[in-house]
Amino acid sequence: MLIDYKHANIYQLDGTLVLSDVDFQVNDGEFVYIIGRVGSGKSSLLKTIYQELYIDEAENAQVFDYDLLTLKRKHVPALRRQMGIVFQDFQLLADRTVRKNLHFVLKATGWKDKDDIAQRTEEVLKEVSMTEKADRMPHELSGGEQQRIAIARAILNSPQLIVADEPTANLDAETAKGIMELMQTISEEGTAIVMSTHNTSLLDQYPGTIYKCIDGRLEKMENQEQNNSEQ
Repeated sequence: MLIDYKHANIYQLDGTLVLSDVDFQVNDGEFVYIIGRVGSGKSSLLKTIYQELYIDEAENAQVFDYDLLTLKRKHVPALRRQMGIVFQDFQLLADRTVRKNLHFVLKATGWKDKDDIAQRTEEVLKEVSMTEKADRMPHELSGGEQQRIAIARAILNSPQLIVADEPTANLDAETAKGIMELMQTISEEGTAIVMSTHNTSLLDQYPGTIYKCIDGRLEKMENQEQNNSEQ
């Protein structure tokens, strides 16, 4: 099991309780959706996974082999290196090309050999169908293309888990479909994905395990009946 939360309370940085008594589990290769209204706690839950928010109250709070209740801040970078993170606003480095964005991440995560860095960069660009845009600057790309590069960045180190916060939120329907097909392919290859979304129409097209943030709690949906509820 990659993630195992039992009876966890999740707070914002200002001390506001967002979600209480959270039970949340993610297994290898699983595709997990977090749905709910704006402000319901979706992003806060995701932030605890990569420790931008900390969990202090829980029976259990584990990501990979890390106990989040006792994890020291100096070990957070090591935790994050085992996962990929995708944001809705892409967060690409604006002052360098697509290829150099990816090179930067590999070097920052310990890659030394230039040939290895070049080879891995080309592999992920091919996987997200962006090889021809390798020498473009981020501002020269469409939103969907930028998100593909953000996903390429997330899979550079072949993580067991990708955390994606509303990755299709700023995209039109057709572009969002392409991103979801890419994410599904990555999941089918064995990488678990935890993705927040307000676009519940995706849930029918790309099935997965569904959790819903509602009334300060996290509920696991047993079927697809909630898909048409307003978010």
